[in-house]
Amino acid sequence: MRALVYDNYCVNDDYASVLQIKDIPEPAPKPNEVVFRVRAAALNYDDIWGMRGVPLKVPLPHISGSDAAGDVIAIGDDVTGIKIGDRIVSHGNMSCRLCKNCTSGREFDCKKRKVWGFETGPLWGGYCEVTHLPEVNAVKIPDGVSYEEAAACSMTLMTAWHMLVGRAQIKPGQLVLVMGGGSGMGIFGIQIAKMYGCTVIATASGDKLEKCLQLGADYAVDHRKEDWHKQVFAISKEFAKTKDGIPGIDVIFEHIGGLHWNKELTLLKYGATLVTTGATTGYDVITDLRHIFFKGTNILGSTLATKSELEDALYWVSKGKIRPVIDSVYTIDNAAEAHTKMLRGNLFGKIIMKP
Repeated sequence: MRALVYDNYCVNDDYASVLQIKDIPEPAPKPNEVVFRVRAAALNYDDIWGMRGVPLKVPLPHISGSDAAGDVIAIGDDVTGIKIGDRIVSHGNMSCRLCKNCTSGREFDCKKRKVWGFETGPLWGGYCEVTHLPEVNAVKIPDGVSYEEAAACSMTLMTAWHMLVGRAQIKPGQLVLVMGGGSGMGIFGIQIAKMYGCTVIATASGDKLEKCLQLGADYAVDHRKEDWHKQVFAISKEFAKTKDGIPGIDVIFEHIGGLHWNKELTLLKYGATLVTTGATTGYDVITDLRHIFFKGTNILGSTLATKSELEDALYWVSKGKIRPVIDSVYTIDNAAEAHTKMLRGNLFGKIIMKP
């Protein structure tokens, strides 16, 4: 079968210098595994980290791809819940399923956790014609959801769902600030918060503000402007007039970090929540602790989600309440171009690759 493989790490993000199309054997299922023909897979930033070999060295030779959807073509002897012909999408959080964290519903905190297609291998990911997963990491795609949509949802939707629903436990009527509303994460964050009956302020670069409003955001603010936080606070003051009269944000959905961090903290109400899952503009921040202890602020970290949370989120996609946004579709033959586009950030929605 054809697979997108790299044998060495790249220098200066020269993806074309390492990515190759190779012919490798199709996998046979282990007793607890399913084998599926990949119809669509979505790009993630961990693809770039893998090719760089930073922040960790991934197994070589390597096949990336953590979000893959397709048709089951073989099953292991111990597989009971999935049959040949089922449409499935990957749940990329691979954990031991035996430790205290796993058995208490916190599989994302498993000490043996790995992200499929990023930390797995050699030659074990989604950018190929046929791949394999443990049955526990295969989620059935609901009717009405395409392969492309399922792949676009797999990692980013479940992470956004876990942040807002699982960790922040958003409630109707809250004022929610979605940082980076034009990103793959932010696109879902806006829609989840609106589905829960919240008022949403989204931040994005100027060229993506209108698209955030089209997704359902009530307000859109350009976070590249120095005083963006003042504009957000002014909106919260107007919003407060219809509520309790207390300005500020109830929940901040954060994955940007960097210089925005302290500005975000100033916007929170007393007892409010900031949930964070990343730091695309820098992780080494200086924190004004007064905004945390004086306000009784809840700072919540978040990573991936449970399989059940992915299933819940996909249900709402099938009902049309959440809409995956696909920026563009490539074949694995044009993978270097696709990854370069993702790195430059000139996109709105997920990039899909097909074998």
